Amino acid sequence: MSMTSMVVLGLSIATVLLLLGAFLATMRQDRKGRTSSPPVEVAPIETPLPAPVSAPGHAGTDYTDPRTIRVGDRIEVHGSPRRVLGALFVSWQGQQWVEYLLRDSARRFQWLSVEAHEGDSPHLEVQLWTDVPTQGMVPAKSMLIMEGVEFSPIERGTAAFRSEGDTGHPDRGLLDFADYRASDGRLLSFERIQGQSWTASYAQPLPPGSITIVRRAS
Repeated sequence: MSMTSMVVLGLSIATVLLLLGAFLATMRQDRKGRTSSPPVEVAPIETPLPAPVSAPGHAGTDYTDPRTIRVGDRIEVHGSPRRVLGALFVSWQGQQWVEYLLRDSARRFQWLSVEAHEGDSPHLEVQLWTDVPTQGMVPAKSMLIMEGVEFSPIERGTAAFRSEGDTGHPDRGLLDFADYRASDGRLLSFERIQGQSWTASYAQPLPPGSITIVRRAS
């Protein structure tokens, strides 16, 4: 092999080695840049876990605690958005419960009651109430018939209340009530702020996990 050929071959080998070295350096730099990038943190979605109806679970742990609802909150009931306009804090013979006035996207109003029961089997009683046309009816002290269904009296009395937010009621006052139950378990309640007319509504019991607090009042 001539001297010229050896020089050309040597230069070719050197060129190949330089190109290979540059390629490997680029690859190392690319890997280093990716691994050193800070990981992107994704905030967990705090969706409450609904508990089965047969297993009450623990309010605030397994599902949203409805006792933490505040006036001005935006909530969902069975996935339907509602806004909490006001609340009545009611007290009667040592029992206490809260009645929240809700408004949905169609500007319809409903009351949501939340009561904690103590005793041997403590539990939360959460009910959504739907108005019933009474046409001037007065709650009887015995059995009454509403829309063809017989209801028997279970409890009645006069409770004290404190109003917060927009309820359409005075800041404080007295609330007369009379509760009834049908043979199929359906609940009916009459209420009136003293000095006003009676109103009636059916109760829809809500199982644990039915309520989600979407946004807190500012």
